[in-house]
Amino acid sequence: MKILHTADLHLGQVIYQNYDRSDEHGRFFRQLEQWCRKERPDALLVSGDVFDIQQPSAAVKKAFTDYFVGLHSACPQMAIVITAGNHDSASRIQADNAVWQLANTYLVGTPPAFNCLLSPDGTSWQDQYIIKLESGYIVALPYMTGERRQTIQAILDRVAEDNDRGLPVVVMAHQAVTGVDATGHDFEIGKLKTQDASSFGNGFDYLALGHIHKPQTIGHQDDCMAATAEYRSPVVRYSGSALHVSCDENYPHTVSLVELAGHGGKVSITQLRVDELRHFYVLPLDGSSFTSADEAIEAMSRFVSEGQRGYIRFRFDYGANLPSNFSQMVYDALQPYHDEWRYNPKPLWTGQDEDRQQEPKKLVFEVAELQQMTDPMQFIERTRDQYPGLDIEDVRQAFEEVRAEMLLMREMKENKDRQKKPTAEA
Repeated sequence: MKILHTADLHLGQVIYQNYDRSDEHGRFFRQLEQWCRKERPDALLVSGDVFDIQQPSAAVKKAFTDYFVGLHSACPQMAIVITAGNHDSASRIQADNAVWQLANTYLVGTPPAFNCLLSPDGTSWQDQYIIKLESGYIVALPYMTGERRQTIQAILDRVAEDNDRGLPVVVMAHQAVTGVDATGHDFEIGKLKTQDASSFGNGFDYLALGHIHKPQTIGHQDDCMAATAEYRSPVVRYSGSALHVSCDENYPHTVSLVELAGHGGKVSITQLRVDELRHFYVLPLDGSSFTSADEAIEAMSRFVSEGQRGYIRFRFDYGANLPSNFSQMVYDALQPYHDEWRYNPKPLWTGQDEDRQQEPKKLVFEVAELQQMTDPMQFIERTRDQYPGLDIEDVRQAFEEVRAEMLLMREMKENKDRQKKPTAEA
């Protein structure tokens, strides 16, 4: 069985509140189509976070359709399996599944319920998450809150009952597992919740993970960037994200080409390097720090004039006094390049921050004023100066993830209630 494994596309991402990345995604999908044509895999797996937000625009949804219709047209014999991540709306992903199956594409958004019920057509509930191919089985699991070992094992047991030919078994999931290298992610706020790989049950040969953006094979971190590697089943792997989602992801991004000899056999992995349209750069390149705004602007102007394109971030010494309009100075200097060079307005600071030693001024709010702050972000933004080094975008992302989990739990409850209703009427 041969598969291509990718994840965390984040279609529709607007990075640094200013830059659309549609041309970068377009370049990625052109490479992906070339790999599909060359390798002729049995399946292409996308393990969650298809979109960057739960309600993508019509233009982003059209781009999604165009990309995957193009992949299907290039390789009609290749199954495409797409699962929802924590950034996606489970119900919206699931809603289009029946239509996409006409193009040999399977969209799985709603996670399995805790109880076992028959589907409306009389099939077992497990079958909703099993895609059976001539070469093997794919268990497609979307993002789920909490561990569900028994539920997942029930699906794998269903596969085992049918797998009398010893075909490979692949499980897709969008979770953080114990032992992961989360380099590039900032989990200081909200902390990273992990679960052991054993919570995905017994009986799979390859666990195709999404959620963490660094490519890696769990338990084999030393060779996570090896071009090729071979292991005994079972193997637990993150393909990594399609693009660098932030400038902190300073490692190569790849798509995993995985070949499985058979159930319980060898698993061979080849990493296909993504040639990104724009790379991330931290200036100065030599690892030192700028001490003034003029020094930084001058160095940046020299650097960008050499050609190429990418994202710029600065490293400053804490002694540097930046003018209030520094970001505007950078935007003005980059304007002639028409977004080919882009600016990350969050600088890296080095050295001693003397202001950190001073007691911050206390803010006083009237009760009525607090009562009017229905969004927690309003309070945080008003008090951000009290917390040196606080990244307001990280806080906002943390709240978005909480909202996503709450929405998913509500959708799960509604789905569970719908499944119970026929039984109650009977």
